[in-house]
Amino acid sequence: MDDLFAANHPDAPLAERLRPRTLAEVIGQAQLLAPGKPLAMAFQSRQLHSMILWGPPGVGKTTLARLMADAFDADFIAISAVFSGVRDIREAVARAEVTRARSGRRTILFVDEVHRFNKAQQDAFLPYVEGGLLTFVGATTENPSFEVNSALLSRAAVYVLQPLSADELGQLFERACRQALPGLSFDDDARARVVGLADGDARRLLNLLEQIGTAGTTAGATSIDGAFVDGTLAESLRRFDKGGDAFYDQISALHKAVRGSSPDGALYWFSRMLDGGADPRYLARRIVRMAWEDVGLADPRAARIALDAAETFERLGSPEGELALAQAVIYLAMAAKSNAGYLAYNAARSFVGSDGSRPVPAHLRNAPTRLMKDLGYGKDYRYAHDQAEAYAAGESYFPDGMPAVDWYRPVDRGLEIRIGEKLAHLRQLDRRAKAAKNPAEPQT
Repeated sequence: MDDLFAANHPDAPLAERLRPRTLAEVIGQAQLLAPGKPLAMAFQSRQLHSMILWGPPGVGKTTLARLMADAFDADFIAISAVFSGVRDIREAVARAEVTRARSGRRTILFVDEVHRFNKAQQDAFLPYVEGGLLTFVGATTENPSFEVNSALLSRAAVYVLQPLSADELGQLFERACRQALPGLSFDDDARARVVGLADGDARRLLNLLEQIGTAGTTAGATSIDGAFVDGTLAESLRRFDKGGDAFYDQISALHKAVRGSSPDGALYWFSRMLDGGADPRYLARRIVRMAWEDVGLADPRAARIALDAAETFERLGSPEGELALAQAVIYLAMAAKSNAGYLAYNAARSFVGSDGSRPVPAHLRNAPTRLMKDLGYGKDYRYAHDQAEAYAAGESYFPDGMPAVDWYRPVDRGLEIRIGEKLAHLRQLDRRAKAAKNPAEPQT
């Protein structure tokens, strides 16, 4: 259940060989490890507690968990939620029980990628965390608010780890060159390229340096420049990590090409992202979003096609399922466009967010009891189905005293042409009803 490679094994990856052995060797995460900060105080006080370390890959989650075990003289059990199940949890519990019985030592159960565990798996070790047999340390790249059971979340402190800055990666770069690549020298361009490609990920930086070191040894090179880095990492230069600038630049280009009704441009960026290693499921989610944000009610079929394409990918996987996503991209690019619903929703959310909590008018309230009826709930409410054209002309569905709003404005494209015509007709009925109720009031 522990890591495959021992840190001092000569064949271990460079990232493992250079893993910090003390808290002082950790680079980055000053918001947690600087004097007076939460984890620094935990180490200093030796108060071990369950926690979730939330952050992108390669920022030190596993390292911090191991250092806790050393600092608190605790047995360390590491499992990965990707490969483990309830059986592995039971084995960890049994080992913890033996450890406590023999030596009285505490046990840290480190669960990497904890968000991959389902509810039943998370529930399996919750009683042992509550009982104090296990101190749970989970690592996740996903928001624990959505991915971790509320019961477990309430018993663990959440610490947010940040990507390493360029300066911090530079420190790690120098340490790696000094300790593991003493025969190589890097010029400023090469150094900047490697640090930039690492994109905040310490493990990625060390893996890149390991590739360069191997290539340098093979080529008999001792001086590394930018051109050598480009040649060695040509494939890596095309790749991007989720969260990197290149990733978001390209998804932005894809979205804008769809919005701009350019099927070829959309296909280009879609293919670029797949070629760069983007998760097709992420692209599927973004395609569904595009359908609602930029096509909207001008062509409601677009959302269904986007969802069908996402489901097709789940059924077929790569590469066959990617064809469905590509065709959804083409359809969205050529569909009639409307952001009227998107703008209306945002306007409504903005209004509600800054407005007070207006009470529901009495005529719109439900009245399931006699007391509620006596209080006037539901009085004078007009059931739309009983009205002409199934529309209660002149009825208000807003709180009393709320200013008039006009959030949803259909565009004159696609189905929204018909929606706009109906909306105009209903508003005309409202004006007539208002005029009939208040004949002396001027009509607008």
